[in-house]
Amino acid sequence: MVEPMTNEDMRLHCGRHVLSLKHPLIMGIVNLTDDSFSRDGLQGDTQAAIAQGLRMVQEGAHILDIGAESSRPGAVPVSAEQEIERVLPVIEGLSHCGVPLSIDTAKTSVMEAALAAGVDMVNDINALQAPGAMEILASSNAAVCLMHKQGDPATMQHAPHYEDVVREVAEFLAQRVASAEMAGIGLERIVVDPGFGFGKTLEQNLTLLRCLNELCVPGLPVLVGLSRKSMLGLLTGRSAHERVHASVAAAMLALARGANILRVHDVTPTRDALAIWNALESADNES
Repeated sequence: MVEPMTNEDMRLHCGRHVLSLKHPLIMGIVNLTDDSFSRDGLQGDTQAAIAQGLRMVQEGAHILDIGAESSRPGAVPVSAEQEIERVLPVIEGLSHCGVPLSIDTAKTSVMEAALAAGVDMVNDINALQAPGAMEILASSNAAVCLMHKQGDPATMQHAPHYEDVVREVAEFLAQRVASAEMAGIGLERIVVDPGFGFGKTLEQNLTLLRCLNELCVPGLPVLVGLSRKSMLGLLTGRSAHERVHASVAAAMLALARGANILRVHDVTPTRDALAIWNALESADNES
């Protein structure tokens, strides 16, 4: 079993920024979609998205993740043109907000346009498997998050099956990291994400969370996106906008098992929980 990353000197090279991973980081979600599962979609409202991003930075977000296509189960695809039309003005409006900007997309043309506009990271649910995606990232200085999923959003929750979900997810992430490194993307620019809810049943998600340490790729940060997800609804019986407390609890459990970056809708409660986490960790290190 791989131990959680504890190197206090570890850094994530993220475009214009270098982020210390001594303490966990919060990635705030800026969602421009029409049909978000979490009911926070801004439906392409540029000014609302910019205002939300600035508010999240004030609340304590270390990274902003901007997306314009829903990847929830059964989501309807959005054209690259519409994604670009929605995200570029928001990227421009947040370009001087003081934290790295991430583009949440699996389309190479959207990646290319967003990188040209100045984003610092690409968050790709397809782990750079689209033709040309690896080369686009290799030619930039942006970070990349490589995520595991089984199937496509339209069908991925139709009876997902694994012989050994932990082993298969770990092997996939290790293979994608190796491919990225061979393409010229330095390890200091790579983040991995096990893809909670992307082609996994409730029990498979719980197994991945329980064994998160075993998914860690040595020396690389792990991003976890559990915020408001349906697995929390199945466990609590609450609708998406009522899952704040469950989201924070799940995030803290992920940190205890090796996560480094928390992708969340609700920055303030996550920041408050992290304040307790960091205080306890500092006390433990001093004793």
